[in-house]
Amino acid sequence: MPETYRAESEEALVDARRRRAGWDPRLAQIATLGALLVYGSTALAFEIEPGQVAAVLATVLATQWMAQRWKGVPGFDPRSPLISGLSLCLLLRASAWPWAVATAVVAIASKFVLRVRGKHVFNPTNFGLVAMIGASDQVWVSPGQWGSLALFAFGVACAGVLVVSRASRADLTVAFLACHAILLFGRALWLGDPWTIPLHQLQSGALLVFAFFMISDPKTTPNSRRGRLVYAALVAGLAGAIRFGLHEPNALLWALVACAPAVPLLDRLLPGPAYAWPGTPDPTPASKGDPHAFPTHAQLPAGTRVLPARP
Repeated sequence: MPETYRAESEEALVDARRRRAGWDPRLAQIATLGALLVYGSTALAFEIEPGQVAAVLATVLATQWMAQRWKGVPGFDPRSPLISGLSLCLLLRASAWPWAVATAVVAIASKFVLRVRGKHVFNPTNFGLVAMIGASDQVWVSPGQWGSLALFAFGVACAGVLVVSRASRADLTVAFLACHAILLFGRALWLGDPWTIPLHQLQSGALLVFAFFMISDPKTTPNSRRGRLVYAALVAGLAGAIRFGLHEPNALLWALVACAPAVPLLDRLLPGPAYAWPGTPDPTPASKGDPHAFPTHAQLPAGTRVLPARP
């Protein structure tokens, strides 16, 4: 007779159902980013050469493969590094392609080197950009001013990714965008600025890439919903302080890097089910042996039934 596991939270139940469904949200993310890159390169005159795109994508895949061999991780899954590579292609600008390749190496390598309790600490794209921007003036970030039509289409596609994939980190994206907008409009109200200023600040492709593909990375965000809401407010608040206090144009990137080390603490204080990609056969290291973390569906014995949380 199969064992019965009663989820200690609704999040554990949702995680179990999502894993059984087998739909991987990374596929929708890759399609969205890839379509935008092709459209931007052909119709919007993105300042990126096809050779650099090929070099960055080849580098992230090669680095992922070599790092997995180094760590003894079986198999090879190109989906996560492809998301990092496509995001870098959209945001990264460099004086020469070797700088772009170096950024791609740093981004993927960070996943395997900077880890706490089985989770990589930083979003790879975010860490790679910040590390190289801080190390050299040969690398910078595109502001993502793509025009209203392209921005609207990309925004709709990003929203579609959340709906179609039923991504369990949609709460973080929505909370961050809400906090970010409140800060921008609140500052405009305080200074007596016209509403057109915060509206223009929100019309950025870079902001959408950040909100839908960086801060919402399920492998580098708090496990519980409460933790994610706190995390969204922290990142938005720090980004506002950096942007308006230090006049730093890449405030979002710096804020996310600065707040990322707080994720293990939030997981400890506000525990929740550790995330694992659909189809992942192995237990999630973040939960294995941790009495404060809830198990994912992969950690339950075969045939286990998952019941709703007790009221």
